[in-house]
Amino acid sequence: QVQLVESGGGLVQAGGSLRLSCAASGRTFTFSSYAMGWFRQAPGKEREFVATIGWIAVNTKYADSVKGRFTLFRDNAANTVYLQMNTLKPEDTAVYYCAAHAASPSASGSRDYRNYAYWGQGTQVTVSS
Repeated sequence: QVQLVESGGGLVQAGGSLRLSCAASGRTFTFSSYAMGWFRQAPGKEREFVATIGWIAVNTKYADSVKGRFTLFRDNAANTVYLQMNTLKPEDTAVYYCAAHAASPSASGSRDYRNYAYWGQGTQVTVSS
């Protein structure tokens, strides 16, 4: 079993920044065996891919809507991934979810939320105009 705990959400003005964290743990959990992703869901909308990262940080993918503004990175020693969000826009308002799926260390993560087996509880990000 894998537990994912997100933190760092909140209310920020447009143009501001937030950093989300996702700490992963589990009795038999091995961080290098998982790709990590962030998704978001706004009220009345479907869950949307934001970013994903494999064990090797070069394999990082972003949604076009956040590319150049968001940076996803992982601290493998701490079993934690971070989503640095800059130049936030009101349309970034959503509940943000951290997720994990099994992957080889050299593989990149998936953009499809259906491939993720483990999810955090979500953290609210609200960007005011």
